[in-house]
Amino acid sequence: MKLTVILSLFWAMNLLYGEWFTYLVPSQWTCSWPHLNRPSNFSPPNGADYVKIAVVTDPQLMDRTSLPLTPKSLALEVVQFYTDLYMRRAFLSSVLPFNPDVILFLGDYFDGSNRLSDEEWQESLGRFKHIFNLKMIQTTSKIKIYYLSGNHDIGYSAFYYQKPEIIKRYESEFGARNFKLTIGEVDFIAIDAQTLDGHPRGNFTLDTWGFIENASKDISSTTRVLLTHIPLYRPDWTPCGPHRSSPIINQRVDRVDHHQEIVYQNYITEKSTNSLLDLIRPALVLSGHDHDQCTVSHMYNNGHATEHTIGTVSWQQGNLYPSFMLLSAKNSSVSDGITPEDAVLTNLCFLPMQTHIYIWYLSLFAMTLVVILLWPANEVHITRKLGSLMVAIRDVLKSFSSVVKEKNEDENVEYEEIWDAEGSMHLIKKTKKVSVLNESSSVERGNAVMRSKARKQDAEATSEDVSIHIGLGRTNRSRGKMIIWRLLRALRALTIIAAFNVPLYVLLVFKDWIDK
Repeated sequence: MKLTVILSLFWAMNLLYGEWFTYLVPSQWTCSWPHLNRPSNFSPPNGADYVKIAVVTDPQLMDRTSLPLTPKSLALEVVQFYTDLYMRRAFLSSVLPFNPDVILFLGDYFDGSNRLSDEEWQESLGRFKHIFNLKMIQTTSKIKIYYLSGNHDIGYSAFYYQKPEIIKRYESEFGARNFKLTIGEVDFIAIDAQTLDGHPRGNFTLDTWGFIENASKDISSTTRVLLTHIPLYRPDWTPCGPHRSSPIINQRVDRVDHHQEIVYQNYITEKSTNSLLDLIRPALVLSGHDHDQCTVSHMYNNGHATEHTIGTVSWQQGNLYPSFMLLSAKNSSVSDGITPEDAVLTNLCFLPMQTHIYIWYLSLFAMTLVVILLWPANEVHITRKLGSLMVAIRDVLKSFSSVVKEKNEDENVEYEEIWDAEGSMHLIKKTKKVSVLNESSSVERGNAVMRSKARKQDAEATSEDVSIHIGLGRTNRSRGKMIIWRLLRALRALTIIAAFNVPLYVLLVFKDWIDK
């Protein structure tokens, strides 16, 4: 019973950590706003000096297009539930506690958005709003939310002409695909990157480049941040920095025909990237799409920009280390004392490694099963071994005492031959005066002792054979009972552990899933 209680408590502590405490770690210990981490030679920042922005990308809510599973099947529902639950916990417990002023979503909200019917799309939209608690944020808080379009939301340029209703559906809910906004003293320019490399005379491509040219005419000293779902061009095998966790993805562009509309691309082409940088002249570029973290530098005319590709917020999108970014933008209320380099500060934050948590649960279950199955048998085995060891030690001590006693008696006396008057010889035991070891007598006495011990061992061997025979018989009769007893005890232990921890797990799950 003590073992069962210990295992139950151990499971409870692991569940509390894996289902609750680990999501508090980023906001409490491992991450903070970047303006709070400035070197000590800076003056302490005032809370009004910076606007606080949280950046999230690529949730890609799983749907019927994600896995080869039957729509509405139990397996698909379970996968969707645990994927959604992770993102909801991460957002509520890891992102919102930082109290951001602005939240930026960098695209890819639904996995198969451009292939979903209107009914399926609305269902995914409801899940999206629930996961990120958007209704509560929009009605009860002052947080502003902005959305960037991704390829999974509206497709690439080749799909625009096939299904223009997808564009209208997206814009009706999330707003314009190309927009500019000013946060503090920083301009954020968001573009529909899926159209940049489309047909040069395509309407959607012309609209995006026209927006970029108009934004570039506003020449000022204001710091600019470029928001693009698809990352900018970089040469193949360009290093991505220390936060990359998967192999580098190289350039890939698929078109319907040569020089026609885009079907898929990993990065914006080199030509479009150079034109974009020369026109916008950003100090910082934020992108998604790659699902993994990557930091690269870009050079352009009279300047350079750092690009941060932010990893997905979902643990189901191929990244073992999901992440989000905290960004501090210089506030318009502060005009002096902050250099241009400090106008936009970034800090990449990592979320709990859900895959590792589930692997640990499986390992813990296997260890628990082994312990409760083997512990009772080991306990009996150890008790028997300890009893046999004590008997053996006692026999050795007795035998040693007997040998020492006989040896001491022989060493302390000597024998003298005496003849009587009738001519008979007698041996008389006398105390030894000189301790001289007689080799022949020693051998004889040794032989006498060995014969005595041999007889004793023969008797013990006969007794031991009988005991082993009887013991084997008893073991064969009790082996089945031992197995049944061990299984029943293991089943009882598992039942108690489950009865204690399953309600705790359900409580933790629904505590985070219900609306707040």
